[in-house]
Amino acid sequence: MPKIHELSETLTNQIAAGEVIERPASVVKELVENSLDAGATRIRIDFVDAGLKQIVVQDNGTGIARDQVDLAFTRHATSKISNEHDLFKVATLGFRGEALASISAVSHVEILTATEGAIGVRATFSGGNKKGQEDAAARKGTKITVRDLFFNTPARLKYLRSPRTEIMKIVDIINRLALGYPQVSFTLSNTGKILLRTTGNGNLKQTVANVYGRHIAEGMENFSTKDNDFKVSGLMSKPELTRSTRNFISILLNGRYIKNFQLNTAIMDGYGSKLTARHYPIVVVSIKVDPLLVDVNVHPTKQEVRLSKEKELSRLITTAISNALVEKVEQTDAFANLENKRETLVDQLQLNLNQDVVNTARKKIPEVHDQADKPEFLTTKPEENKATETKSDAQYVDLNKPREDDKYIITKTWDQNVSRQQQLTPFSSSVADQEVISNGDETLANNLPRLAYVGQTDTYIIAENNGDLFLIDQVAARRRLQFEKTYQMIAAKKIVQQGLLTPIVLEFGNLDFIQIKDKIDQIKQIGIHLEDFGQNSFIVRSYPTWIQNNVEETIRQILDGYLNLDKGKSNNLFKRVAALEAKKAIKGKIQLSAAEAKQILTDLRKTTDPYHDASGRIILVRMSQNELRKMFKKDD
Repeated sequence: MPKIHELSETLTNQIAAGEVIERPASVVKELVENSLDAGATRIRIDFVDAGLKQIVVQDNGTGIARDQVDLAFTRHATSKISNEHDLFKVATLGFRGEALASISAVSHVEILTATEGAIGVRATFSGGNKKGQEDAAARKGTKITVRDLFFNTPARLKYLRSPRTEIMKIVDIINRLALGYPQVSFTLSNTGKILLRTTGNGNLKQTVANVYGRHIAEGMENFSTKDNDFKVSGLMSKPELTRSTRNFISILLNGRYIKNFQLNTAIMDGYGSKLTARHYPIVVVSIKVDPLLVDVNVHPTKQEVRLSKEKELSRLITTAISNALVEKVEQTDAFANLENKRETLVDQLQLNLNQDVVNTARKKIPEVHDQADKPEFLTTKPEENKATETKSDAQYVDLNKPREDDKYIITKTWDQNVSRQQQLTPFSSSVADQEVISNGDETLANNLPRLAYVGQTDTYIIAENNGDLFLIDQVAARRRLQFEKTYQMIAAKKIVQQGLLTPIVLEFGNLDFIQIKDKIDQIKQIGIHLEDFGQNSFIVRSYPTWIQNNVEETIRQILDGYLNLDKGKSNNLFKRVAALEAKKAIKGKIQLSAAEAKQILTDLRKTTDPYHDASGRIILVRMSQNELRKMFKKDD
């Protein structure tokens, strides 16, 4: 076994860096947290090449004295704690004393700092070693420049993700810090382009507007509550404003962004059943608590903490959000909107099946009191009665024997009817005039029989086929037809543009802006042409003609669909867009002429699913002859 020896300071710093500095976003987090702990009210962050080439963090905090610069880059040197008792009441974001030492161990670092009324100092470090120090003119505060991250640990680079992903992680960290410190002005830029700028006026809603966009901030409501240990406040989105991931839920404990599954669950419990499946709200929860009730020294990145009275805090958060929803948000509980279970394919196929193969109507058989009253086929010979004296007098019908006096048993025409039925097909053999669709959809589309128009109420079209009665919801039917028209237009990419007299400017949060810009070519396929207008905004100069009205609102809803799109499900997006437009275009019932109603019945047969609109709402119901007879109690 090799001899035990003490590791060099450079190597220990690189090992420590492996725990704290995972990616460029980790560097940004540590440096900005130091700025906040230094009392800065203005912080500027600039980075180049996703932070690998250069990261610059500048603040107006207290600065570092010239004789303490070397200590600041030494492991386990900090101004945040003095003894073991301080670990139980940590009120700052950083306290481990490893950030600057770890960063300088894997990069080239330059620091320019000055305290109030003192001469500034500039120092350089590389690979954990100090390279030089000199006096320099500087304002109060600190400016740290990190270049060539991981230059001496290239193996670390292969674990990084794409530049876009690394940029989004940096943006996400600054977003959380900005939400936790609305009284601090943040400016974040990528290669000179501003990604985030907050005013620092202490208004959380305005900070949310800077981070997520004005449109989202306007749709959020305040909530607050407190007890003897916790004070909870923040902003929450209305139930209809959601995202497809939990990434837009921010839990800020004394300004520190934390990850906590139980508190996340408490937030969702506050919304109850008002959220649709796999959709999550946009929430900022600020929790103020005595530091003695929190242990932040459980994880190197300090994003996971231990909380005393966590269950009590969870109940407090759930109650605060639930009460705010009742007071400020008018929203029907989701259980009130549940529909009946959707009919199966087997149920749909029955529409066109021959009803006369087996008629299940049964005539009443009079009760049997004595042998004389029994029908011939239930009587037995005397010798048979002797053999069955101990058995019940009740006899059973031989179901395999054809008879005419009971329709519950096989009739003489059974074989003939079965033969006829086998020659029938539940769907047409000719689909030349229809688009290629899946087998299930094709079965549904061609299974609807030709309906003869009978009449209409103000809501329903009445039709019949072979004595069966059909009720058609005219709104759902028109939405299905509008959906088919819009979807075919988008899928065929034959989209006509209509120019706007006044262009529309759409503002977004930085994360949403990056995601939409990444999908801009895909969005163009549906006829929405977005131009980068700077400051996390797009300009729209024309729109596709399939958008009927409320152009800006419709485009925003479509773009929200892209933001909420689950990975690997982009093929369904055209249908979602068409369904959205169909619902907006057909808002309610109208007065139909007989010719218009007949045309709807004709066109409905050509759709991919004539039984449901794009949102799954039932279009028609059918009452068969037998059901109608039962309603009127016609047994004969």
